[in-house]
Amino acid sequence: MQTIDLRGRTLSGAELRAALPRPELDVTAAVAGASALIDEVRAHGEQALIDQATRFDGVTPEYVRATEAEIADAVAGLDPMVRAALEEMITRVRKASAAQVPPPATTQVAPGAVIEQRWQPVDRVGLYVPGGKAVYPSSVVMNVVPAQVAGVASIAIASPPQADHGGRIHPTILAAAGLLGVSEVYAMGGAGAIGALAYGVPGIGLESVDVITGPGNVWVAAAKRAVQSVVGIDAEAGPTEILIIADGTADVEYVAADLLGQAEHDELAGSVLVTTDADFAERVLVAVERRTNATKHRERAATALRGEQSAIVLVDDLATACRVSNAYGPEHLEIQTADDEATLAGITNAGAIFVGPYAPVPLGDYVAGSNHVLPTGGSSAHASGLGAYTFLRAQQLIRYDREALAEVRDRIRAIAVDEDLPAHGESVDARFDGTAREESAN
Repeated sequence: MQTIDLRGRTLSGAELRAALPRPELDVTAAVAGASALIDEVRAHGEQALIDQATRFDGVTPEYVRATEAEIADAVAGLDPMVRAALEEMITRVRKASAAQVPPPATTQVAPGAVIEQRWQPVDRVGLYVPGGKAVYPSSVVMNVVPAQVAGVASIAIASPPQADHGGRIHPTILAAAGLLGVSEVYAMGGAGAIGALAYGVPGIGLESVDVITGPGNVWVAAAKRAVQSVVGIDAEAGPTEILIIADGTADVEYVAADLLGQAEHDELAGSVLVTTDADFAERVLVAVERRTNATKHRERAATALRGEQSAIVLVDDLATACRVSNAYGPEHLEIQTADDEATLAGITNAGAIFVGPYAPVPLGDYVAGSNHVLPTGGSSAHASGLGAYTFLRAQQLIRYDREALAEVRDRIRAIAVDEDLPAHGESVDARFDGTAREESAN
């Protein structure tokens, strides 16, 4: 891992962001290609999806939509320990997601003048579950549960067909869908799948959705950007990342294990340690190398750790460490310091924050109850992770009686005239003009 030494330097927010490690990822460059794949699906439907699976997934699925029998068989064949883990995950994520649904609220702004705030779920959502270097039944849970908690009535899942499973969806993903009661699952991946969800494919019974969520590769991110005028999206997810703030009191092995755990995901995964202790940093480097050499996906992890997106960042103090973290805006932030709560007080930007030595990121990936679909690439500065609120729309109901409207009648007219929109004022006057009302009745 490279070392970035910021000690003795006072940098602005922009200078910090420029100094910190990031992967090279150009979503814009992929938009044209993603749009072409979407157009193929719009023009040729299921056949385009099958052709794209042949080109990109190395397998030709016989059909795209999974049958109910396939889903039932997948549930029946699920390893009991995996099933127990998924069911525990579902329970905990459901509990945490329920807290994300705001209660309706009523505000009386004046006698007879009431504004009601309600939260209405979208009608239908499409959930993308990636299927590249790993299998992600956990992503099924993380996408489906908050949508169900929000009250979404119709849910469709898309996941790439697997060459190792005869062009069908990985059975563990199908089983997770089955455990959640989702029966509409499609073997399709990449940009074409996003286009299919956005525009629908009548030939396979796939109706268009209102919102698309779920992580994916650069083509999925580009496709989301391409369809954003048609549907809502959660985010343009990029490579996963972790930033750990640690001082010399942290456990070297814990920190090294957590950096490696994130690097295991992908060659572009980012692992960043920000520390005030140079000796601690050296010991972490030794532990990371030892652990990397012993892990199953050592080549993938080593590539990620050597990449420009991973680094150890040396700072003068924990206040600066917090500034560095906020500038980076990590997807996953771990805090392992002598006073974790004091350090936490300095944090504003992060997708999810794991506080203390016994809250590693994999806890959040699986059974913490939090959601693991989180903003990447610094977007936690302006975006939230996936939650029930992703599938909700705020609606305002306005209720005024005659007296309450009469009280503000002159003010409405004054503003309407000032904006040169006199019919706005006349709309209100009509309710108090007895002659006009009688003529209208006749």
